[in-house]
Amino acid sequence: MTFAIRPMKDDETGILHDLILGLADYERLKDQVVSTPALLKRQIVEERRAHVLFATVDDVPIGFALYFYNFSTFVGKKGLYLEDLFILPQHRKQGYGKALFLELVAIAKHENCGRMEWTVLDWNAPSIAFYKAMGAKPLDDWTIFRLDETTLKSL
Repeated sequence: MTFAIRPMKDDETGILHDLILGLADYERLKDQVVSTPALLKRQIVEERRAHVLFATVDDVPIGFALYFYNFSTFVGKKGLYLEDLFILPQHRKQGYGKALFLELVAIAKHENCGRMEWTVLDWNAPSIAFYKAMGAKPLDDWTIFRLDETTLKSL
């Protein structure tokens, strides 16, 4: 078995969507998925709104990381925002998630990012433990706020 990390190819948004559904199932949020392969293609491939790395075994995607760049006014630099990192259950505990995470760290360093940030569901103890083991610190003094699409349209 050969493990590798590579960028998603332009014709692989269907595979990405399947992995997103796997993530949503794990996070108990499958009812909130409204993305489609076509929407992902438009946003990621055509408009380049985000970047996707696939973790592969024998060139078959077994996980992904989706990230984009934000900006910190306090740091004065761009940051790497990790939207999602997911490895299929049967491929966990083999170092693939750690390798994918460290690839993102390398990208953040190469791009001279001032930060790398992400969110984790409060109940997701395995992920919290993983990120803490990587040296990440939770920001207990911040609360995430969100306006969903319906609310945005109503304002």
